[in-house]
Amino acid sequence: MISLEQPESFRTLRGFVAGHEPDEPSYFAFSATLRIHGVGVPFEQIEQVLGVAPTNTHRKGDRRGPRSREYVEDAWHYQPPLPETEPLSSHIEALWKVVRTAVAYLKELKKQYQVDVFCGYRSNVDTAGFEVPHTCLEMFMALEVPFGVSVIIA
Repeated sequence: MISLEQPESFRTLRGFVAGHEPDEPSYFAFSATLRIHGVGVPFEQIEQVLGVAPTNTHRKGDRRGPRSREYVEDAWHYQPPLPETEPLSSHIEALWKVVRTAVAYLKELKKQYQVDVFCGYRSNVDTAGFEVPHTCLEMFMALEVPFGVSVIIA
């Protein structure tokens, strides 16, 4: 006898191996962060030129917590205040609005510090993907930094 039941579909490899998916909704989270690292990073100057306060900073020697190791360099990070549920393209476009007028300054900083854009994608679905329009790559071209995305499937 032939079964008319549809086979169960899985959104993750873990779910397939276990024979069932966790009872949680699918999620997709995105981010784009301008990062400037090095020793002696001019925090105040960067804030003044870009016109935004950093989302996160630390100085060489600081600790994340009392038992954490000391940071080996300074860091200045800015992430636009968008919900992580917005598409990656929205995060990149919001960051580009801040960075666009300061490209020459940031390229000058690259001579002494590490300047990059960190893009993130987190999901609990390992069979999904994302895309960004070609216009989102303008910032990476202007800053002469790679377009990379950290992908975390949890």
